[in-house]
Amino acid sequence: MLKVAIPNKGSLSEGATKLIQSAGYKCRRSSKELFCSDTTNNVEFYFLRPTDIPAYVDAGIFHFGITGRDIVLDSGHGTHNVKEVMGLNFGKARMMYITPGNYNFQGISDFEGKKIACSYPGLIGDHLKANGVNAEIIELDGAVEISLHLGIADFAADVVETGTTIKLAGLKTVGEPILHSEAIIVSKKDAPEIEEAKLFIKRIEGIILARQYVMVEYDIPTDKIEEACKICPGLESPTVSPLREANWHAVKVMVKSSQVNSIMDELSALGAKAVIVTEIRTCRM
Repeated sequence: MLKVAIPNKGSLSEGATKLIQSAGYKCRRSSKELFCSDTTNNVEFYFLRPTDIPAYVDAGIFHFGITGRDIVLDSGHGTHNVKEVMGLNFGKARMMYITPGNYNFQGISDFEGKKIACSYPGLIGDHLKANGVNAEIIELDGAVEISLHLGIADFAADVVETGTTIKLAGLKTVGEPILHSEAIIVSKKDAPEIEEAKLFIKRIEGIILARQYVMVEYDIPTDKIEEACKICPGLESPTVSPLREANWHAVKVMVKSSQVNSIMDELSALGAKAVIVTEIRTCRM
């Protein structure tokens, strides 16, 4: 039976649960349940703290675990026996250094001999060491920005999504991102492949891919087909079918969801009619 570890709370948990359910798995629990079983697909889902998941995967308890890339790398397991299988395109954030808002940042060498507050001591320690900087790390469990105001640290490092909270605290992010993080699936490097595991990854890939595309359908005069296909050529080529009305064709094509509005504008300007956009639930390539 396939065993998968999922974060037990927060945005990672919500995103992972929704993704797995969209892939056709039964993944529901009450607030007190630690696991649920999908007997139809021969899978068990366990709900654990995100920071504990890399260790369980490393120990071979689970075939897969879903957690943050930052968490895996900070744990140290990601550099030894645990590998990233795929990114899941949610829970995205940047790991950044944080300074007072009026600080004139010159470079990472500014941190030499200073105190840096963070919740990821392994990850930040490795980054400082790789850049030849010797600094004291103050390990805190969240809300590291307050440490600068309270005077226990000179600077901080934390996962940043929009940066709004940092700015409201009178601080700012500096330098290049230490890491681009997102939710990921991890497995043990030498884990044997089983059929349920292959199917799980294939289904998840189908959902992630589908979320990036939409299906566009439209009617177009026959003499405009070539121009229309240049606007949205699709992954391979559009499906083109003749309509009952002479000199008109119907076209169906997959396009990037991020481009759909501009594509609709161009098709409309070209003379396309009945332009319809439909979401794709899942797909296989």
